[in-house]
Amino acid sequence: MSDGDDEVVYANGIDATTGEYLLRAMTTAEIAAAARSEASEPNRMGAFIKLTNALTNDHLGLPFDVNPLDLAQAGWGLVFSADEHPEVKAALSTLLAWRSEQVSGAARLKVLDYKSGETRQRWLARYGIAAGNIDPTRVPFYLLVVGCPSRIPFGFCRELGVEYAVGLLSFDTPAEYAAYAASLVAIERKEIKPRSRQVTFFATRHDFDQATQLSADRLVKPLSEGSLSGRVSCQFEKIVGEAATHEVIAEVLVRRDEKAPAFLFTASHGMGFPLGHANQRPHQGSLLCQNWAGPQAGAIERRQYFAGADLPDAANVAGLFAFIFACFGGGTPLRDRFAHNPGTQPPALAEAAFAAALPQRLLGHPGGGALGCIAHVDRVWSHSIVQARAGPQLIPFENAIGNILSGKPIGLALRDFNERFAALSVSLAGMLEQIEDGAHIPDVQLAAAWVQRNDAEGYALFGDPAARLQLQKVM
Repeated sequence: MSDGDDEVVYANGIDATTGEYLLRAMTTAEIAAAARSEASEPNRMGAFIKLTNALTNDHLGLPFDVNPLDLAQAGWGLVFSADEHPEVKAALSTLLAWRSEQVSGAARLKVLDYKSGETRQRWLARYGIAAGNIDPTRVPFYLLVVGCPSRIPFGFCRELGVEYAVGLLSFDTPAEYAAYAASLVAIERKEIKPRSRQVTFFATRHDFDQATQLSADRLVKPLSEGSLSGRVSCQFEKIVGEAATHEVIAEVLVRRDEKAPAFLFTASHGMGFPLGHANQRPHQGSLLCQNWAGPQAGAIERRQYFAGADLPDAANVAGLFAFIFACFGGGTPLRDRFAHNPGTQPPALAEAAFAAALPQRLLGHPGGGALGCIAHVDRVWSHSIVQARAGPQLIPFENAIGNILSGKPIGLALRDFNERFAALSVSLAGMLEQIEDGAHIPDVQLAAAWVQRNDAEGYALFGDPAARLQLQKVM
């Protein structure tokens, strides 16, 4: 975002029924007005201040003598809704039994429940913990939340993830939960061959579209062409612009040679469908490919985007990790916080919040599921990756990719994004307080904080946060 108050900001996401942007372009003045209209939440912001302090140490709020890289010390837990179906719980018994072999004593291995309507503070208090304090014998550091968001809200998981290493697991059937659990255990037991040291970046880029220009030029290009590949000892492949087609990403996902990626990073528009549309649940968040002709070309054709249903049974994704940078790529909340006038009730986006089908298909694949996926719940703001004067802000992305490729638990990959979310929440709250006291905050400054906070808030990890990517040894 530049210094000009009249800059136009584009959010990621395309309406499948019209081909136009899901959210119209907004000026910094309009964004600043939306930021000023946010209701004050002093209790929530106070909690974020404590969380920011907790997150600044090396152990992410854990006791000083607990190593977050050691699952036996940090602990692991399953979180089910209190009314979760017994078949879903049974489907994860294989994973629970495997983790029980790795955690030091029953005190650090937990099966916890969530009661409908609980806030993060009330949930932690029920287990004897206050915000900013982590005791793995009460609530383990690594938490796999099952059934988000159909039974456990995205908001609860998001706030819990600021302190804890949280992964979400959301499928439509017990069989998919069982398939993910079986695949993960097989990977960790070395029954599935480690992935090659290949990282594939797939990014659309349209000359008429500022959002994909930003993500391709200011995110994917420096990530794929910089020093990161050497630092993680991996081969980086870049598929950008004209090559970023439906056919190419389908080919990437069925590879079985040394070019089969261990890590797939995609950057594109995400598909959006209106409330009540038959394709909203199966296709929302799908990846719009390069053959999109622009917002004036009309409704999107099915061949122009890659959906969960396009991942064939023959795909080779067992042990893969994916990072999907796309609007609604991880899921869709109930209400739209952005496309409404200040002071009005946000309109419904969906009949109920739901997880996107593409990550579901990747993780629950019948031929062996992906290890995990980072994707966005709600909208992606491409402008959040570039700050005025400072240029591209790549460290959170580099650290997420680097942590995963270096074999650390995937639940640590979002640490920088969570810190950023907490810190920006506190900063934004401070600006709004100053405005209430009569101070003048420039629109561009307020708008930048609001966009960056909203973007950082949306990243979610799908999969067991204690899982580790298994790569072939460096030759």
